[in-house]
Amino acid sequence: MTTEAAEPAAQPFRLLPRLDDTNRFFWTSGEDGKLRFLRCQQCGYWVHPPSPRCPNCLAKALRPEAVSGRATVHAFTVNHQPWYPGLDPPYVVAIVELPEQDGLRLTTGITGCAPGEVAIGMPVTVTFQQYEDVWLPFFEPC
Repeated sequence: MTTEAAEPAAQPFRLLPRLDDTNRFFWTSGEDGKLRFLRCQQCGYWVHPPSPRCPNCLAKALRPEAVSGRATVHAFTVNHQPWYPGLDPPYVVAIVELPEQDGLRLTTGITGCAPGEVAIGMPVTVTFQQYEDVWLPFFEPC
């Protein structure tokens, strides 16, 4: 009698971002489990997506800093269209808002629950899925 080890489940297909000096911190910060955004060192404003200047005070003194990783679902949609082989619907695409600053939002996926369980105002926390040298941030219910 032979026993075979179960193969790990294949990850769904994802389009990966092209890393460069302006975004590498964001796409690799999940390696240590922290979600990072740029923060203005002059006025404290959080900046996302990355920009060379603070939109609040126009300073160039921006540095990646970790946020809490907590958020609430601001808006979402359940996708039922099979866009890519290996990324099987249904799945949730959401905009989450982080408590560090009014309007600090991220478009992401919601995992860890059925699509029908997602609701606006639902508290969620960040989790990461590694694809090659990128750690994609997703959120799941707290």
